[in-house]
Amino acid sequence: MSVNLSATERRVSTLTTRRTVKKEWQAAWLVLAIECIDLTTLAGDDTPGRVERLCAKARHPLRIDLVKALGLEGRRLTTGAVCVYPEMVAPAVKALEGSGVPVASVATGFPAGLTPLRDRLAEIRYAVEQGADEIDIVISRRHVLTGNWMALYDEIREMREACGEAHMKAILATGELKTLSNVYKASMVSMMAGADFVKTSTGMEAVNATLPVSLVMVRSVRDFLEATGNVCGFKPAGGIRTAKDAIAWLILMKEELGNPWLKPDLFRFGASSLLGDIERQIEHHVTGRYSSADRHGIA
Repeated sequence: MSVNLSATERRVSTLTTRRTVKKEWQAAWLVLAIECIDLTTLAGDDTPGRVERLCAKARHPLRIDLVKALGLEGRRLTTGAVCVYPEMVAPAVKALEGSGVPVASVATGFPAGLTPLRDRLAEIRYAVEQGADEIDIVISRRHVLTGNWMALYDEIREMREACGEAHMKAILATGELKTLSNVYKASMVSMMAGADFVKTSTGMEAVNATLPVSLVMVRSVRDFLEATGNVCGFKPAGGIRTAKDAIAWLILMKEELGNPWLKPDLFRFGASSLLGDIERQIEHHVTGRYSSADRHGIA
């Protein structure tokens, strides 16, 4: 498999120029984006209190006055999940009890993935035991860079088994894979090994989610479906901060994979600040005025 870089860039350059949404349609797309956010905190100074505040925001992502203005009273509106480190899974599970919002945990030596395999597998099991519904694993980039696809497959299979009933998202760290062909192949191997989602980035690489990389991964999801009949989800993460960004990725999903991939069971954003800007844009739609960004804190 090889990927034509210039053709990929040409395709994504048309996404936001040929398609656009305005006014109440834009507000509707932004509500959809909220439902697909994995609201994330992965900081070294995370505390149970910060995680509890994040979970409160996940339960009620929009202010009550904005919910009323949009006519969404009575509708269950939450983020897609809350994503934390394994040590913070238990506080998140407790804070989200009864909400229906799943808890996702990064694992496997996040973000580098360079700890011994037995430790990475043990970390997955620990997060699952603590109550995580979803596990975001990081692949070994060295296997991709050296073309050792069988080793990559075997490793991800072991991680899939360690996840048990929890959904597994495979983080490719695409900014470190060098070529789009590597991105495509790593996506395919991850899905063959049992990943429920393929995810672009940890958010801590020099280059994180981009539309060209996302297009290649989305095409791999489509090719995998056509070849095997198995459905896989997609999660861009890292650097997606604005409502405009969110709509660009939603357009990508609708055009390349269709409406089923506009729902949180098959599409997620990994983001920490995106929700604040979406809420700000919705407030502008409702009031006609832009508020200060600091009025929309997350945690």
